[in-house]
Amino acid sequence: MAEPVRIIGSFLSPYVRKVLVCLDAKGLAYEIDPIIPFFGDERFSQLSPIRRIPVFTDDRVTLCDSSVICQYLEDRYPEPALYPADIAARARARWLEEFADTRMGEVFIWGLFNQVAINPFVFGQPTDQAAVDRILAVDVPHVLDYLEGEVPAAGFLCGELSIADIAVAAFFRNAAFARFRVDAQRWPRTAAFVDRVLGLDAFRRLAPIEDRMIRTPPAQQRRVLAEMGVALTADSFATDTPRRGLMKI
Repeated sequence: MAEPVRIIGSFLSPYVRKVLVCLDAKGLAYEIDPIIPFFGDERFSQLSPIRRIPVFTDDRVTLCDSSVICQYLEDRYPEPALYPADIAARARARWLEEFADTRMGEVFIWGLFNQVAINPFVFGQPTDQAAVDRILAVDVPHVLDYLEGEVPAAGFLCGELSIADIAVAAFFRNAAFARFRVDAQRWPRTAAFVDRVLGLDAFRRLAPIEDRMIRTPPAQQRRVLAEMGVALTADSFATDTPRRGLMKI
């Protein structure tokens, strides 16, 4: 494809991260409008009616929802494959992607990351420590107990690297930003799996950008990314005043 695709969304979003890793794996160039969704203008609302990221645009479509975007990329650019060829393995990969996007999103993003990062630094609301303690004591172990029975001792969830590995691992970057790390004694397979997948080149190339963004106020992120040499879109959908999306989770 002659022109790079366009992504709207923050480098700190696990859903954006999933799409960027897929683009990297398939060798596709992109430009990014690095907005936090809470700072999107009315044009952003027209593209993403529930005000979620990422938004993807190429020469044929504009799409919301990371799973829809990744499936489109797989269909249009099938090599290298990120969805298993075997029908049962493909279904399992899609389920694990869905588990990540919904249950892990609920726990790690709308629960933990929301309390320690989004509420205080975007909306000026104090962290509810009781909620954080409950998430760490109840919800996080529920997620990790399930994953411990699913992840392999070595390699990837469905044999070769797939969307399942990318989707699951993407959330642990945000967990790390919230100062959470998997207890390797309690969940040894999961801890090793997370390190293994986040150690892949596509994740490692994003890590320095993410580490810089977590320390940069939203209003300064576009300028800092330009200084880092990130390919940015010519215009931006960003505003100065945050507002929440339409959905709770």
